[in-house]
Amino acid sequence: MPSPARLVVMISGAGSNLLALDDACRRGDLDGQIVGVLSDRPAALGLERARTRGLHAEALPIAAGESRSDHDARLLAAVSKLQPDLVLLAGYMRILDAAFVHALQGRLLNIHPSLLPRYKGLHTHRRALEAGDALHGATVHFVTPDLDGGPPVLQARIKINPGDDESTLAARVQRCEHVIYPTAVQWCTSGRLRYQEGTPMLDGHPLETPVLQDFDL
Repeated sequence: MPSPARLVVMISGAGSNLLALDDACRRGDLDGQIVGVLSDRPAALGLERARTRGLHAEALPIAAGESRSDHDARLLAAVSKLQPDLVLLAGYMRILDAAFVHALQGRLLNIHPSLLPRYKGLHTHRRALEAGDALHGATVHFVTPDLDGGPPVLQARIKINPGDDESTLAARVQRCEHVIYPTAVQWCTSGRLRYQEGTPMLDGHPLETPVLQDFDL
C-alpha cells in the first residue's frame, strides 16, 4: 500500500472508533490517513466530530423508494471516488449487499462487539450477560456477504465482572476496540496482513484462528 494508506471510515453513530483510528494516524501509530467518513445517518454525531477534525464527511442515507441495491451502488460510487486502500466499518449499522462487499473484497474490515462467532448481529452485550458467559470482547474481521461471518483476525477479550450490566460491559469492550482496530489496520497498511483467496495471511502464514489479546479492565 502507498504510504500513508488511504482510509475510508463508515459510521452510523457517535464515531468513537473513527476517533480512535484518526488519533492513531495522527500519533504515527497507524500509517494511514482518513480521506473520507461516510454515514447512512445525516444526524450521526460522528459526522460532526469528523468535520471538527477537518476530515471530509458526508451522509448518504437511503432515499425514499430507493432499493437496497441501488443505494449500495450509490454508496460504492462515493467510496470509490475517494480511492481508498482500505474501507473500515466502525459502527455502520446497515447490512451491505453482496455486490458492495465483493467490489471491496480483501479491503473491507469491520469491528464487532463480541467474540465471534458468538453473538452475530445486535445486542451482543445483553446476550453475553443473559447467557452467563465468563468472557466477552470484540473482533476485527474481514467482511464477507455473510453477516459478521467473515474471517476474524484479531480479538480482544475481557472478563465479565459480577456487577456488570449492559452499559458497563459495553463501555469496557469499547475501550478494547479502540486498541485492536488501529492495530489490525496497521497490520494491513504495513503489509503484514493480507487477504488471499478468502484466507487472512499474517506475516506470510494462514491465520487459522484470530490473534487473541487479553485486557484487564
